[in-house]
Amino acid sequence: MAQKRKAKQLTVKASTQLTKNMLRLTLHGEELSDLPADSEGAYFKLVFDSANPERPIMRTYTISQYRQNQCEIDVDFMLHGDAKGVGVAAPWAVQAKVGDPVAMFGPGPATFVNLQADWYLLAADMTALPALTSNLSLLPDNATGYLVIEILSEDDQQALLAPKDMEVVWVVNPHPGSDASPLCDAIKKIEWLDGQPAIWAACEFKTMKKIRQHFRAQSSVHKSHLYVSSYWKQGLNEEEHKVAKKEDAQ
Repeated sequence: MAQKRKAKQLTVKASTQLTKNMLRLTLHGEELSDLPADSEGAYFKLVFDSANPERPIMRTYTISQYRQNQCEIDVDFMLHGDAKGVGVAAPWAVQAKVGDPVAMFGPGPATFVNLQADWYLLAADMTALPALTSNLSLLPDNATGYLVIEILSEDDQQALLAPKDMEVVWVVNPHPGSDASPLCDAIKKIEWLDGQPAIWAACEFKTMKKIRQHFRAQSSVHKSHLYVSSYWKQGLNEEEHKVAKKEDAQ
């Protein structure tokens, strides 16, 4: 019989309001010292109580920062919709106090942009911004290209440690997940550079499909240099989104 996975037991160490709609929790636990050194950008599951103790609710997040010596990770939560009472993770994060317990499974492997390229395009909405910043840390100092980032308001712009020749395009969309896709529209407007591009994009499901279709029509984008993923789908919880992604892949 396969051994049942054991969750890591953590506590909240700090809560920091990064921007108007982004909250960062610092989580601490001795078991975090065992994480791989390159865990920033990796996904993991936060565990929440449910009516069925045998099937807890789990929500996927990205490790924004990892400090192995302090046994700490930083986790960023977009505060929109969920924070108003819909969902599980964001309302918990808003109310979390120092010392509150929480459990996690993981992390799983991260998927990064292909670095064997002449230029780069990284695109994300706020749910994928922590993963995008982890990709940024891997780019060479002389990297050229674009960062296209969808945020809820002008007040959600963050300082990014990006190579000086990476142009940053902020796209304000107060209604993420609607049929409109401002992130995709902004991507279509960028000037296509010479040479082999590497694309990394993550966002809402409907927008993801539009971005994927756009890049598949670009003959210069090789499959090995194209990563487009959805992190959520408007109107669906994580379990339902997982089903939608599986159906889309088929």
